[in-house]
Amino acid sequence: MTKTLRGLSREDGSGLSETAVEITSMNKWYGDFHALKDIDLTVRRGERIVICGPSGSGKSTMIRCINRLEEHQSGKIVVDGIELISDLKKIEEVRREVGMVFQHFNLFPHLTILENCTLAPIWVRKIPERQAREIAMHFLEKVRIPDQAHKHPGQLSGGQQQRVAIARSLCMKPRIMLFDEPTSALDPEMIKEVLDTMVTLAEEGMTMLCVTHEMGFAQAVADRVIFMDQGQIVEQNEPKAFFSAPQSERTRTFLGQILGH
Repeated sequence: MTKTLRGLSREDGSGLSETAVEITSMNKWYGDFHALKDIDLTVRRGERIVICGPSGSGKSTMIRCINRLEEHQSGKIVVDGIELISDLKKIEEVRREVGMVFQHFNLFPHLTILENCTLAPIWVRKIPERQAREIAMHFLEKVRIPDQAHKHPGQLSGGQQQRVAIARSLCMKPRIMLFDEPTSALDPEMIKEVLDTMVTLAEEGMTMLCVTHEMGFAQAVADRVIFMDQGQIVEQNEPKAFFSAPQSERTRTFLGQILGH
């Protein structure tokens, strides 16, 4: 799937690079706290990356830097061919192409599900309302909740709300999706329905960076698993090697704790 997508990016005349995200020597501080240290990461178009690590290791901060929800202080981040600098136009350009799904669903409670999904396409992409509604219904069907379109978020379960959040991001037709622990606020029985939705996306070749502790998901869909600790990328590998033969002692300890062996 990755190969196919990368081939398309060359042949369709769009000028898309094979690289979706390029992070070089990136550092971030909060005051005196050095949150991210010399991060280097290249994500190919169509690649699915799972980022794991202990709490406070910098995972969420790193992906929030990719759409400038957090600002890095040194180094370079290039997303979809655009370097993230303080230029607001560039930031908006990147955000149009990068969807993000958070731990908490961040839906507007006073709007219906359909209105939540059409808001950004209408205002940001300038898509006519009727077309935006058609796109929204398409993606609500994709996440298997078209029947909830006219309800308000408070009438839905947590798992359904998170699937709406995924549909809402997809309505902008992003090239890259970022997931920041999308299942951590959910009850166990709701986790599977959200992960199933994400697996479907992965199978369709969406470029994905996902911060999660769901190691089964990592083994099922990731092209690469990245382990972070203390603001650094400690180790990265394809899933089979990552789980069966971790190279770093810190990775082995983390996997031992999370997998219970």
